Amino acid sequence: MKSLRSGDRQNHVVPKMSKLELTQPPVAKTGMLIRRPVEEVFEAFIDPAVTTQFWFTKSSGRLEVGRQVKWEWEMYDASTQVTVKVIEPNARIVIEWEGYNGNTTVEWVFSPQADGTTFVEITESGLQGSGDELVGYACDSTGGFTWMLAGLKALLEHNVRLNLVADRFPKGLQLRDSGN
Repeated sequence: MKSLRSGDRQNHVVPKMSKLELTQPPVAKTGMLIRRPVEEVFEAFIDPAVTTQFWFTKSSGRLEVGRQVKWEWEMYDASTQVTVKVIEPNARIVIEWEGYNGNTTVEWVFSPQADGTTFVEITESGLQGSGDELVGYACDSTGGFTWMLAGLKALLEHNVRLNLVADRFPKGLQLRDSGN
């Protein structure tokens, strides 16, 4: 018997989906080791002069507790209002922003390692929608934050701008629908 991953799927029958049930709301979660000191990694998210080199293209200002800032992704003609809820220097950032279907909370946790590197974890919670929508939102957000962390890693470790966020959905390219 061949594995479904082997490429021979012509005889595979996909069963009709029965009713699935979520037992807890999904969250988007990812993380990555950045081989730079925690102060530098943390500042990359606070200072839009750095963040615009690997994530969004424009910001109305630095992150400060209680402040609202606007982040823009000009290549997608998209923006969001961000409210900064918590800043614990070199340890944690919490924001609230306009999610897919209502406001969500995004938390960055910065864990300095003994060798001078930093592990960054990002979690987005408070996603709203139907079960199918929630799963899609969690997958899309996890992917987006993962691309963003990879761009940060390249920038801080190698001083290379990969343009991963901009190149994820290039203008004029028709993406395949992964649904059935």
